[in-house]
Amino acid sequence: MKEIIHTSKAPAAIGTYSQAVKVGKTVYLSGQIPLVPETMTVVEGDITAQIVQVFDNLKAVSEAAGGELADIVKLNVFLTDLSHFPIVNEIMGQYFQAPYPARAAIGVAALPKNVGVEMDGILQLPDQEYPAC
Repeated sequence: MKEIIHTSKAPAAIGTYSQAVKVGKTVYLSGQIPLVPETMTVVEGDITAQIVQVFDNLKAVSEAAGGELADIVKLNVFLTDLSHFPIVNEIMGQYFQAPYPARAAIGVAALPKNVGVEMDGILQLPDQEYPAC
C-alpha cells in the first residue's frame, strides 16, 4: 500500500505530483528545486544557495517520511551547468557522511523556474527497533 508524504517544511507540489510516495520501507522523493517553502519563490543567491536549498528541501521531505538524508540510497542531480558539479560535491559533503548514496549527475538544458539545479532520490527506511515489552 502506498502512502503520500507531504510536509509544509518543503515546497508544495507545483504540478500533478506528490512530494514523495512511500511504499513499504522505500520512499520515492520527487524532484526538488530551490524553492523556499514559505514563499514558494526561488531562493536568492548564487548556485551555492540553490544547492543548499535543494538539500534542505530533500531533508524536510525525508524527515516527513520518517527517515533522514542518510537513508537516501540513490540521488539524482540535474544541473543546467555541469561546471557546478564540484560545488554539489562540496555541499553534499556537509549533508552526507560515508557511505554515500549511489548518484547520477545529469546535464540538462533547462529546469523549472529557470533554476540551476534539481534533485530527486530514493530512500530506504531502516528497520524500526521496538523496545522489549
